[in-house]
Amino acid sequence: MFSPQIAYTILIAAALLDYGLGDPWGWPHPVRWMGTYIEWVSNGCRYGQGWPMWGQRLGGALLSVSLIGGATCISWGIVKAATDLSPLLGWGLAVVGTASGLAGRSLREAAEEVLQALHAGDLPQARQCLAKYVGRDTAQLDETEILRAVLETVSENATDGVIAPLFYGAIASLFVPQVGPLPLVMAYKAASTLDSMIGYRQPPYTHWGWFAAKTDDLLTWFPCRFLVLLGALCSGRWQRVWEWCWRDAPKDPSPNSGWSECTYAAALGVQLGGVNTYRGQIKVKPHLGEPLHPIEPATVGMALALTRQLCLVTLALTGGLLMVTFAR
Repeated sequence: MFSPQIAYTILIAAALLDYGLGDPWGWPHPVRWMGTYIEWVSNGCRYGQGWPMWGQRLGGALLSVSLIGGATCISWGIVKAATDLSPLLGWGLAVVGTASGLAGRSLREAAEEVLQALHAGDLPQARQCLAKYVGRDTAQLDETEILRAVLETVSENATDGVIAPLFYGAIASLFVPQVGPLPLVMAYKAASTLDSMIGYRQPPYTHWGWFAAKTDDLLTWFPCRFLVLLGALCSGRWQRVWEWCWRDAPKDPSPNSGWSECTYAAALGVQLGGVNTYRGQIKVKPHLGEPLHPIEPATVGMALALTRQLCLVTLALTGGLLMVTFAR
């Protein structure tokens, strides 16, 4: 369907579209459709309540496989049908669909919304803005804790919202260019959406979401370590990134988010983690990094800039590998 060069242009155009336009509010988005399907099946099965443990896990696994496989096949089928009608139409749909799998601009706008409220000195508004994007309680947070929450959100979501989908789009462009980057990007977004909706350890998700959580952990594992490498490269803090990540990242209960957050902490010379409150329950997260510098609004700006650099390097590496491949 696509040549490697055309698949690469789709990836570049999608990254540019996400950077310039993002996801306009109210526009149809694949993740919303995925979420509707997850809710419909989960509610219909009552999350497997009353089933034996193996039945709950099997039901959740079937839900996960059906969504990931469906997202892959449907996205490929739509672009294939459009390409048969018009190569330009197929290319355009692939670009828009791939861009919808990237959340770079959305992440940037979310952070900037909170920073603007802080800049205006409106702490209650900053708390309300932050509450839209994080799970922790924000009503009592001071400016320092708000900034920490924003930076943790930016650094954690840099992997699953930006680098991981871009990584799988690059893999598709390099190794299966015929299908283009969209199907693999949608497959990853399906796994990520499943994890965000049902991949929890508390009831009723404990067994129903077990397969979804494990699948997302597996699919995110390599892109997350790829982010560590890129973060060390782009920040110029090779030794600090490696030392802090190997020392602190394994302390985090997540096999991936600790590495992503610690990379940003090391690159910026700050400390993340600490005491958070979720629905009135106190949860202590391990400290990642060291407080060489305080977390300020400018620190969040530097984190967003680092994410952009990681994207550019990923695209450049993909293009370089394509050039080497076709130079042979």
